[in-house]
Amino acid sequence: MKEKLQQIKQAALAELQAPDCDTEALRVKYLGKKGELTAVLRGMGALTPEERPVVGQMANDVRAEIEAALAERVAAAKEQALIDRLAREKLDVTMPAKCDRVGHQHPLTRAQREMEEIFIGMGFEIAEGPEVEYDYYNFQALNIPENHPARDTQDTFYITDNILLRSQTSPVQVRVMEKQSPPIRVISPGRVYRSDALDATHSPLFHQMEGLVVDKGITMSDLKGTLETFARKMFGEKTEIRFRPHHFPFTEPSAEVDVSCFVCGGKGCRVCKGEGWIEILGAGMVHPFVLSNCGIDPEVYSGFAFGMGLERVTMTRYGIDDIRLFYENDERFLKQF
Repeated sequence: MKEKLQQIKQAALAELQAPDCDTEALRVKYLGKKGELTAVLRGMGALTPEERPVVGQMANDVRAEIEAALAERVAAAKEQALIDRLAREKLDVTMPAKCDRVGHQHPLTRAQREMEEIFIGMGFEIAEGPEVEYDYYNFQALNIPENHPARDTQDTFYITDNILLRSQTSPVQVRVMEKQSPPIRVISPGRVYRSDALDATHSPLFHQMEGLVVDKGITMSDLKGTLETFARKMFGEKTEIRFRPHHFPFTEPSAEVDVSCFVCGGKGCRVCKGEGWIEILGAGMVHPFVLSNCGIDPEVYSGFAFGMGLERVTMTRYGIDDIRLFYENDERFLKQF
């Protein structure tokens, strides 16, 4: 039996030296429940009491040597596999890295956030409302009844005779006045829709930011001061504003508001088309009829309102000459901001 144990050890160690040996198969072959070493140990019952300890110790030594040789071969195989993988997946640290592409805010979003911060700094709050609106809030409550000529310039998309896509964010002002008692000081940014043909300066979808202030003793001078502060914060401290008489059904008196060209300082250039002024918004004192419609007594309270196209402000700010660029998702354009 001693000779058999020696033969098992020598055979196992010899097979482990083979370059393509299967270590798991060898372990099962020699050390498994049905392995050769186990088979030898099962025959120990035929030995004399004197021989059993000697043969048992020898069997344990053989098992220990085979297990040590197996562990060494497994470790060597793992090390060689790592060496092969490192050689196969060699990394050239001198090559330029692939930089992650990080996005940024759209120019319209950037301009809107900046405008919101300016007005919030003056004590305004942001108010929001539905883009799918009732005809009453979009027109009638703003002193624009059915068949009023002003509806022609704000032709929008109708879902039913009474439900439409809002053509301005002014309905938000009406909803605020219905729910909130003066003093009121809000801005209402958001998307609006009009049935306009798409060209360099018109789009059926665009963005507005409107403002509303209602309180006792509000005058046109408060409106001028507010817009002057906004213009200087947005376009530069030397910016001047100019009021031109105009007509809006929901304000009286009304005005178109221009800012001095921030590029040429009013001397005339390509951006302002040689005029020295750039029109950016409309404004005026809230019409008494609108206040009454919202449950506010025009004999006690007065207010002003203004509205500007976000695209127009952004185009003016960055010298962009085509509104379509905002919506085409052209990275060559967007990367400039």
